[in-house]
Formats: sequence, structure tokens, C-alpha cells
Amino acid sequence: MKRVVEQVRALHRLEPANGDHLAALRVALSVAVPSLLLLAAGRTDLIIYAVFGALTGMYGRSEPHQLRLRHQGQGALVLLTGVVVGVTLSINHIHSWWLVAVEATLAGVGSVYADRVRLKPNGPFFGILALGACASVPTAVPWYTAMLIAVASSVFSILIGFSGWVRRRSWEPGATRSVPRRSAAGRRELSVHAARYVLAVGAAGTVGVISGSGHPHWAMAAAAVPLAGADLPSSVRRGVHRIVGTFLGLAVTAVVIIPGPWTLAALYPGLQEPVHRAVVLALLVVLFQFATELFMTRHYGLAMVWFTPVILLITQLASATEPRVLILERAVETLVGALLGILVVLAVRRSGARPRKALPGLPARRPGLLRLPRRPLAAPAPPWPRRQPLCTSWRGWTPPCRAHCPPGLP
Repeated sequence: MKRVVEQVRALHRLEPANGDHLAALRVALSVAVPSLLLLAAGRTDLIIYAVFGALTGMYGRSEPHQLRLRHQGQGALVLLTGVVVGVTLSINHIHSWWLVAVEATLAGVGSVYADRVRLKPNGPFFGILALGACASVPTAVPWYTAMLIAVASSVFSILIGFSGWVRRRSWEPGATRSVPRRSAAGRRELSVHAARYVLAVGAAGTVGVISGSGHPHWAMAAAAVPLAGADLPSSVRRGVHRIVGTFLGLAVTAVVIIPGPWTLAALYPGLQEPVHRAVVLALLVVLFQFATELFMTRHYGLAMVWFTPVILLITQLASATEPRVLILERAVETLVGALLGILVVLAVRRSGARPRKALPGLPARRPGLLRLPRRPLAAPAPPWPRRQPLCTSWRGWTPPCRAHCPPGLP
């Protein structure tokens, strides 16, 4: 019972701040500049590609500049891969089951890569999200234009992250990021973790397609969230944060995009005009992204309250749909996906996870339903035989000297 109370308290615990406002400003600036340029050009439908490229700034937020540069380059590879695959699927009108297969495959490959290079934020979540979002909206420009926007936004984000070096000009020769050494046990750990991603994302996408939802990629992205936890309690906590934070974020989104006496449209009637609406939504994307990064490492649930409107607003800018249907589908898909992700975490445990000791009076915790078998430990080497003293009783050594040697010597 004590452990349960601790986990419930951890759900609403706010971690101490650690320069979060600086990281939030960098990411917000990375999103604002390309988004406002596209707004000035009258192409708010392309902001979705700029935002996913700018999310490169989320990686390596607390590392020195030289390590942040490398870390953000590794994160950009995940994001841009998701964008290019999503744009390719959109141009060729590949959806439904093919989308599920491609996204589940990318989730497994991205998991291996993210674990190998130790991406922070953990896992391939943002690459999965970029793939699904870009595949779900029509591509109104040639594919290379969309990629150019995403790449330029990503490079600008990296430059923003490295700009502080100009003031400090500090460089640590030989500094490297902590990366696990390759071993047989490490490869097994990467394999089972990648299998968890494929299983969770594939199952969530399957449910989304069968249910007839127009956005099964939201369920697939939500299923990947619990898998980024370091252990079982943190994984379940991330899943709960994802559900509750998304629901609260949908309430914020409803206030912004649904017309009514209690929404933003009542306070600002000009929001009904397409031009004013695009300007307001683009500015809110920047503001909400700042709030997202402000809480990303302190409380995942609070971060989702603001990140949910970011994704829905850029989706509306790219391809407007009926707001109530959009919000309802997002709620259902997130709930289904997060619950499936938690179930996969409970069913398929990591091979290196150690069961905790049971509380007094309670039975020991059962292991996961599936677990990658460990390699049996090698038998200990036999101890070295004790050295026998040399035979010195006979000065003139002429073997065999069995008369004077101790037993066991020739």
C-alpha cells in the first residue's frame, strides 16, 4: 500500500526547474521564425513541416554546446526521417494498413537507433509523430519543398542551440556523450525493446484502422509514450500523464477552434475570417510550444496539456476538418493507444529488469508474461591446485624418488 501511495503522489509531483525557460525560449524561437516566415508568405498550410523540423531543439537541452550539437544532429535524423516517410505516404495516398506497417517498422528501427545513441527525449516518439501527422494531411507542394522547409527549420534550430557558444567560446577537447558499450546483453536489450515498440505501435494502429478512425496515427503515437519510461512505474505514469494531459489539452484546443459563446471566437470575432484565424493559430502554436518545453522535463502531463493544441492546430492549418470530430477522435485514439502501450509494458518486460522485493505479507511480484531469456551464467572456474613442495630430500636428483617425495609427486 505504501508503494501505491508513493506512485500516486509521483503522478502530480513537479520536478525542480533546471534552466527550463532557456531551453523553452530556444525551441520557441526555432518554431517562431520559420512559422512566421511562412505566415508572411501566406502558406500557413506548410507550418506543419517547419514545426517538426524545429523540434530538433528539444534534444540535448542541458548539455554543453559541442555535445548538444552532436545530439541535435542525431535527433534531427529521427525527425526528418519521419517527415520524409510521411510525405512520401501522403503523396502516394498510402494509408490504412500500409501506414500501420510502415510506422510500426519505423518505430522498431527508431527504437534501436535512439537507444544506441541515447537520445533525450527517449525513444523514437517524435519521429513516429512526424510520420503520422505528415502522412495524414495532403501535400500541397512538391515533396522536396516540404523536405526543404523541414531541413531548413531543423538547421536553424541547431544554430539557435549552438549560438550560446559564441558568447562563451568554451570547448572541451575529447568530450563525448555517454553511450553504452556494445555487448551481447546490450544487443538483446535493444532487440526486446524494439519488439515492444513494434508490438505496441502495430496493435494501436490495428485498432485504429478497424474502428474506422480517420487518425489511427494518434493511437500509434500514444502507444509509444509508455515505452520511453525507465522502469515499470515510470512507464505507467507516462501513460497516465499522456491520457490526462491530452484530455486537458483538448479542452484548451476546443476553446480555440470551436465557435461558441465560451470560446475564443466570442472574444475575438475576427477569428472567423480565414486570414485572421491563420495568424492567431500560428501565434498560438509558438506560445503553446514554449509552454510545452517549459514543463517537458518537470511534469510530462502538464507538457501534454500544451503540446496537444500544438499538434491539432498545425493539423488544422494544413487541412481543416470539423473541430468536434477532430477533438473526439484525438481523445479516443489517445486513450486506446496509451492503454495498449501500458499493456505491452506489463506483458513484455525488459530482460535486464530486476523484480523488486515484495512487501511484508504480500506475495512476490509475478514476472512479465513474456521476457527475453537470459543467457545462462558460465560455471565458475575451478580453483587453482595447491602447489606441492619440491622434493629436496635427495641432493642428487634421479627420478623417480618415490622413497623421499611426498605422496602425489613423481
